[in-house]
Amino acid sequence: MQAVYFISDIHIGLQDEKSEQLKLDNLERLFAIIKAEGRSLFMLGDIFDYWMEFRHLIPKGFTRFICLLSDLVRHNIEVVYLAGNHDFYLGRYFDDELGIKTMYGLHELTIESSKFLVAHGDGLGKGDLGYKLFARFVRNRFNLSLLEIHPDLAISLMKGLSRLSRKHKPSDTVFDTDRLLDFAESLAAEREFDYFVCGHNHVQGIKELSVPSCRYVNLGSWIDGSMPYGVFQNGDFQLKMF
Repeated sequence: MQAVYFISDIHIGLQDEKSEQLKLDNLERLFAIIKAEGRSLFMLGDIFDYWMEFRHLIPKGFTRFICLLSDLVRHNIEVVYLAGNHDFYLGRYFDDELGIKTMYGLHELTIESSKFLVAHGDGLGKGDLGYKLFARFVRNRFNLSLLEIHPDLAISLMKGLSRLSRKHKPSDTVFDTDRLLDFAESLAAEREFDYFVCGHNHVQGIKELSVPSCRYVNLGSWIDGSMPYGVFQNGDFQLKMF
């Protein structure tokens, strides 16, 4: 069977020019592998360090990556983009211009008879009320119309908020005591699935949950130089990296 690939938390646009070019070089390498061996790519949020679009405007500075995505679609690779907390609003650009399906929240899908729950991870479980309220505010159609009055200012504001949210993200999260891992455990007690796959907290790993055959997968991030990605093929999920 052709492989299904997963990435998250690339945060394109965050780092210095050398680091950003290295990310894009390795994304180009990964996409070449996907075109040769894969059938789908799931991007589980925070692919850009900030993204805010309007009807007639998208952020500049991401042309090379957008061209790489477009090339994937032209090679008949299914690309799905789940929004993260740095993807403030995904409008219709990716769907209409690039042929990429965009979604929010937690989604269920079946791959090779295995049941997956996929999400970025933001706003799941208990707590984080401030972010949940902010997400509802910024993705509300009426509020978006107000921000559209001065889109350059709105994008600058969202860029600033993106950096502010990073300062408030805990830097000492331990894999075995993570909020998302606890959330996956609670889901496993309520519904059947084989894999819960997410990103968000940048803590990479795979763990067997207390319910037999259920696994928690966190894809990690690309901002520390490790550049990880997930591959599911022939009933097996692996984390790899460049």
